[in-house]
Amino acid sequence: MKNQPSKITLFWFACLSMLGFLATDMYLPSFETIRADFATTQSLIGLSLSVFLLGMALGQVVYGPLSDRIGRIKVLVGGMVLFSLASIACSFAPNIEIFLAARFMQALGACSATVIWQAVVVDRYDGKVSERVFATIMPLVALSPALAPLLGAMLEHQLGWRSIFIALVGFGAVLAIMTLREPESANLHQQQQKLTVKLRSDYGQILSSKKFWGNMLIFAACSAAFFAYLTGSPFVMSAMGYSGTDIGLSYAPQTVAFIVGGYGCRSLLNHFDSKKLLPWILALFFSSVLIMFVISISMTVTTIWPILIPFCFLAVANGAVYPLVISSALSDFKNCSATAAGLLNFMQTMVCFAASGLVSAFAGYGLLTVTVAMFITGFIAIIGFILVTQARHQQSVTATA
Repeated sequence: MKNQPSKITLFWFACLSMLGFLATDMYLPSFETIRADFATTQSLIGLSLSVFLLGMALGQVVYGPLSDRIGRIKVLVGGMVLFSLASIACSFAPNIEIFLAARFMQALGACSATVIWQAVVVDRYDGKVSERVFATIMPLVALSPALAPLLGAMLEHQLGWRSIFIALVGFGAVLAIMTLREPESANLHQQQQKLTVKLRSDYGQILSSKKFWGNMLIFAACSAAFFAYLTGSPFVMSAMGYSGTDIGLSYAPQTVAFIVGGYGCRSLLNHFDSKKLLPWILALFFSSVLIMFVISISMTVTTIWPILIPFCFLAVANGAVYPLVISSALSDFKNCSATAAGLLNFMQTMVCFAASGLVSAFAGYGLLTVTVAMFITGFIAIIGFILVTQARHQQSVTATA
């Protein structure tokens, strides 16, 4: 195990972790333009985000075990090639049907980055170092919700919305080149079991862990609240009279908040154990979704600020909670780290897919749909925390027995 990653490796981790978010966020300000170009409905355009999340979820179940068996580098380079080809298809799509199919394939490529960078961290680093690496990278990921929509809005204004996906082709190619310069981290020299036997053993170990389930539900709930907002906010803000540039700029405050949460968590880990931090962070998350829900049902909202302000507090909570729960969920599975990461992200993304799909299906109800979906995620997070607490109690009982 290495003690600390190099700056180049940290940059590689950051780029890999941002890929899925860039593919999600860059085209958000262009929702209405794409809808008009394809002469389709808001629901189908919103579905392009839901379909992307579905592809992200399904692909990770495959990439995890595959990279455990044949190596991280080969699988990741293949994923980047698929992502770039699908991005080209998105750019040249003549109608909404082909666009949706291309978005699904784009997600299948992008999700390789999500699984593998997390697995490499678990492969290479132990304990506190792993938590600090996650706490370093996660806030950098938050730059994408601010910078990506602004870049997307600029590209759309200058070159049209299709240029957004051409830019993503270039990013995928750069990531493939960077990946080829990194050493393999998977232990490929260990004796290989028959694939079906190993998968049965690995999944049995992971799915029997209450600690894994609890952290996964917290991760999924916090992420789903974020994606519910991302799916609905472009339409909500358009209805309020905001332009595409305004929509892009609205992601800047929440990005700053996410970075504050992430680096605040990194600093607090120097003084407090993650077990003590988690309940306070989750209390902030639940309070934020509750406030947004109450505002949406008790008043007529004509500007985005009454919702954006509590959402920024939610972003602080997300920035702080992600490194804690991801590191904790994967810490017991170093023998199958990519399989565990793939399953973690699959389950997390399926919850995000459900939240995004709910918002897309009921987009006509506007802000109410968004806040109801986010409020539901608050209760999912509470269930996750209960499971984490039970797992800690069982572990302490076992240790003292």
